[in-house]
Amino acid sequence: MLKRVYYFEPCPLAPVLRQLGRVGTGRRSRKGKTAPDAYEVIPIDRKGGERPRWELPAVIIADAGEDELARIEKIAPEEDEWRVIYLLRGASTPWFGSSQRVFAFLPERVPLVVIEKALERAFESLRHVAERKQARRELNRAAADLEALNKIGVALSAERDPDALLQLIVAKSREITGSDAGSLYLVEEKPDGTKHLVFKLMQSDTREFLVRPHSLPINKESMAGHAVATERLRNIKDAYRRIPNLPFPLNGDFDREFNYQTKSMLVVPMKNQKDEVIGVLELLNAKKRAEARLVSDARVEQEVISFSKHSEQLAESLASQAAVALENNRLYRDIQNQFEGFVRASIKAIELRDPTTSGHSERVAALTVRLAEVVDRATIGPYAEVSFSPGDLQELKYASLLHDFGKVGVREHLLVKAKKLYPSQRELIEERFLAARRGVELESARKKLDYLLRNGRESIEPVLAAIDGAREKDLARLRGFMEFILRVNEPSSLPDGAPEKLAEIAAATFPGLEGEPKPLLAPQEVGLLSIPRGTLDDSERAQIESHVEHSYEFLRKIPWTKEFKRIPEIARAHHEKLDGSGYPDHIKGDAIPCQAKMMTISDIYDALTAADRPYKRAVAVERALDIIGSEVKSNLLDPDLFQLFVEAQVYRVVGQARYRPDAPAGQ
Repeated sequence: MLKRVYYFEPCPLAPVLRQLGRVGTGRRSRKGKTAPDAYEVIPIDRKGGERPRWELPAVIIADAGEDELARIEKIAPEEDEWRVIYLLRGASTPWFGSSQRVFAFLPERVPLVVIEKALERAFESLRHVAERKQARRELNRAAADLEALNKIGVALSAERDPDALLQLIVAKSREITGSDAGSLYLVEEKPDGTKHLVFKLMQSDTREFLVRPHSLPINKESMAGHAVATERLRNIKDAYRRIPNLPFPLNGDFDREFNYQTKSMLVVPMKNQKDEVIGVLELLNAKKRAEARLVSDARVEQEVISFSKHSEQLAESLASQAAVALENNRLYRDIQNQFEGFVRASIKAIELRDPTTSGHSERVAALTVRLAEVVDRATIGPYAEVSFSPGDLQELKYASLLHDFGKVGVREHLLVKAKKLYPSQRELIEERFLAARRGVELESARKKLDYLLRNGRESIEPVLAAIDGAREKDLARLRGFMEFILRVNEPSSLPDGAPEKLAEIAAATFPGLEGEPKPLLAPQEVGLLSIPRGTLDDSERAQIESHVEHSYEFLRKIPWTKEFKRIPEIARAHHEKLDGSGYPDHIKGDAIPCQAKMMTISDIYDALTAADRPYKRAVAVERALDIIGSEVKSNLLDPDLFQLFVEAQVYRVVGQARYRPDAPAGQ
C-alpha cells in the first residue's frame, strides 16, 4: 500500500522526510514496482498557494510552533483517515484544540528510524480506522439491504393480482441489482404431467420488448432451463463468451430481433419453501448508473458491469421471497376459487328448490356491483365521498349472490306457489264442483222419473222442459262459481264485490256420499282466495320473509376474513325500507347500509323484469323504473341511488331482452 506523508514547508525535517522516498513518486524496488511499504512524501506551502489534492490515508507532519490544528483542519479532507505528527521546538507545546487528529509529538530534530516507526504506527492506526469505517459501511449496507428486502417482501405479500405480482417481482429484482432488463419464466405442468418453462414477461429501462409467448424445455440447453435443471444460480460476465461447464453459448436471436446487446447476466432459480424450483429470473446487464440507457454498443461497453457477489446474494434472497409470494398467491387464488365454487353451489341449491327464480342471484349481483362502481365514480351529490375498493366490490358481490340463500329454510311449496290456492286445493274444489254437477243432474233425473211413475206420459213435454231448465240454471250457476274462483285465484288484485261473491259460493252446498249437504268452499280456501293481491296470506308471507333471517344465520356462521366481515349485515338488510316498513328489523334511513340500499333497488328491478316468474308477467324496463320511482317518492327507496341507477343505465348490465310481452302469466 502506498503511504502518503504530507509536510509543511519550510520544515527542519524535510531532508530526513525525503529519505522516505522520492518526493511525489514513492520508494521503488529494483524491478521498478512500488514497494509494499513505500511512502509518497508531498510538500505543502504553509503560506498558502494551491490547496493540496489529498489522497487518503495520509499523515501530516506539522510544526507545533506554526501550524495550529484548527487551521490544518480547514484545508484537510473531511474524512477521518488522516493524522497529524507535531514537531516540537524545545519545551514549546502546540495549541491544537480537539486532539483526536493528533497522533504523536516528536522533537524537530529526530533520526529517520524514529520517524519511520512513528509513521508505521500512525498508518497502522489509520488502517484500523479504515477497517472500522468499512465495517460500518458494510453494516449500514447490510441494514439497508435487509430493510429493502423486508419492504419488498411486504409488497410482494400484499399483492393479490397475479399479473401485477409478476411485474413487481421483476421490477424489484432489477432495482435491487441495478439491472437494465429482466425476464421471468414460471414452471408449469402440461396435461401429460411433464413440466416446462413458460415465459411470462420482460422489462427494460432501455426499450419496451414485445416478446411473443413461448415455452422452454427444462434441460441444459438454455440459460433458464439450465438454471431449473441444475437448481444453480449462474453469474455470466460476458454472455457471448464460451462459458466453462455450460454446454451452450448464448442464443443471439433475441439480441438481433430487438437490436439489444446482452453482456452480463444473472440467472436465478426461484425456490419455494419446499426447495422446489418454480421459476427463473433472468437479469441482464448490471449498470454503473441506474439512469443509464443502453442505446448503443458503445454505451453497453461504457456502462455495463458484471453482477457482483453482493448482487447474487440479494437476487437469491429476493427470488426466494418471490417464490414464496407466488406460492401464497396461488394458494390465495385456490382458496378464492374454492369459495367461488361454494358460492355457486349454494346458488344452485337455492335454484333447485326454487327453479322459478333461476339466475336471480347472479343478476342482482351484477346490477348491485355495477351500481356500486357508478357510486364510486360519483363526484357530486351525497355519495361523492363514498368509495369502494376492489375488496369492497367483492364483498358486495358475495353478499348479493348469497342474499336469498335462506330460502333453503323455507318450505318448497311456498317458494313455488304461483296461485292463491295450492294445486291440491284447486283439484279438491274441482272434485266438489264435479260432484255438485252430478248431484244436479241426478236430482233432475230423479224428478223426471218421479213424474213418470206418478203421471205416466200424459202432458210430459212441458214438465220435462221445466225440469231441464232448472237443471241448466243450476249448472250455469256452478260454472259461474268455478269461473269466479279461477279468476280470483290469480295473483292480481281482487275485483269489486269479491268478498260477497266468495261468501255466496261458500254458502252453496253439494250432496255428500250419505246425501248430507257439504259446502263448496272450506273456510281456509275462502281465506286464501280473499288475499287482496299476490298469492300469499299473512302467515305464508311471514314464512317467506323469514328467509332473510335464515340467510343471516347461515352467513354469520362463516368465518369471514376482515375484508368480507360485513356480508351477513348487508344481506340481512336488503328488504329494509327507508321509512322502517321493511323487514326483518324495520330499520330506517341511514341505519340501512349503503350496500343494502343498492341491493334493494337491484332486487326489485330484477323481480319486476324477470320473465320466468309463474305468478306474474314480466314488465318492460320503463314500467319497472316507473314502479321503483313510485316507491322512491313514497320514501321507501334511496332517491340518489335510484337516480344514479337510471342515469348510468345500470339495468343494461343484465341485457335488453329481459321483457317478453308474450310471457305466460301463470297457470
